[in-house]
Amino acid sequence: MSFGAVEGEAGAGSQGLTIAEIEGHPFGQLSFSGARWALSDVRLLSPILPSKVVCVGRNYADHAAELGNEVPKEPLLFLKPSTSVIGPRDAIRLPIFSKQVEHEAELAVVIGAPGARRADRAAAERAIFGYTCANDVTARDLQRSDGQWTRAKGFDSFCPIGPWITTGLDVSDLEIRCEVGRNPDEMEVRQLGRTKDMVFDVAGLVSYISHVMTLLPGDVVLTGTPAGVSPLVEGDTVTVRIEGIGELSNPVVPVA
Repeated sequence: MSFGAVEGEAGAGSQGLTIAEIEGHPFGQLSFSGARWALSDVRLLSPILPSKVVCVGRNYADHAAELGNEVPKEPLLFLKPSTSVIGPRDAIRLPIFSKQVEHEAELAVVIGAPGARRADRAAAERAIFGYTCANDVTARDLQRSDGQWTRAKGFDSFCPIGPWITTGLDVSDLEIRCEVGRNPDEMEVRQLGRTKDMVFDVAGLVSYISHVMTLLPGDVVLTGTPAGVSPLVEGDTVTVRIEGIGELSNPVVPVA
């Protein structure tokens, strides 16, 4: 396993894209080993394994409304464990404890600065390494019954991230789309929103979180989901697409 940099125009799909192997990690000055592979010949893992995944609840007013909740006056934070992280095409495993597992398509922020702590907005923006797609998979029935969200959000495989980290992107107004279906020709659009509709924007979120906990290189911030969350069942494939980044697809299977 190693980090790599995608070379080529990612928006055109995988054809013609190559991966240049990075020596060590991607934070700081990049150094390349000289090895290259066609993207179609490699398996993409989660682009990062964070020490923590910090999530923001009810950050889109339409999503808060569809669940019967008010928009919070301050960012509503919770954590997902690093063991919930999976990559592109890895399976989301439905736990036996839940009868209502739902998708939540989200823009994910990857931190690059060492020890981002008590950052103002400008420092928060400098601390951001890049962006990727994420799916904050949630056992909705357990979220309601438990009264807190750790179990509902924390199962293994409940945090798909990928396919890669895009740097230098203006995320102020990007389309977020989630599609679910049984085959590529019959995918139903379940969520369709734009990042401009966030209650709290990306720089404000990173700054706020850094006043609560130190953010380390590779940590991930999930910025909330637009309306349209709905159940996943065995045999589904769920795809998160974010403009300017790419797509993250995962099959849905029962726990073995």
